[in-house]
Amino acid sequence: MKRPVTTPVTSSDPSSSLKPSFRWPEGAHGQAVALQRQLALGDRDWHALKGQRSRRAAEQLAAALVLLLGGDEPAASQPGPARLAAIELVENGLGWLKGELADPGCPSHRPGSAARPAAD
Repeated sequence: MKRPVTTPVTSSDPSSSLKPSFRWPEGAHGQAVALQRQLALGDRDWHALKGQRSRRAAEQLAAALVLLLGGDEPAASQPGPARLAAIELVENGLGWLKGELADPGCPSHRPGSAARPAAD
């Protein structure tokens, strides 16, 4: 598998002064982004795959990984915004895995709903 090209850490990057063991491995974020894009349910396959719990969980967990690797400092003791958002996505993914969540369906297909005209 070809590894994604990553931008090297420069001196203007605040994490460049950290020891390598206190940073995410080089290329990890790019690989997470590629995985998330591969697992994301697109417009064409949404209706066919939306009810697959494992598929929905994988989509959420991959998105959490992207957020974590892209905006979190691994050595930080307190969670930042990226880590908090990743936690929410992990919890959502667990809900899909455990069967606690189900797709609510499209609003336009629910009983009693009517398509609303677009606002001008």
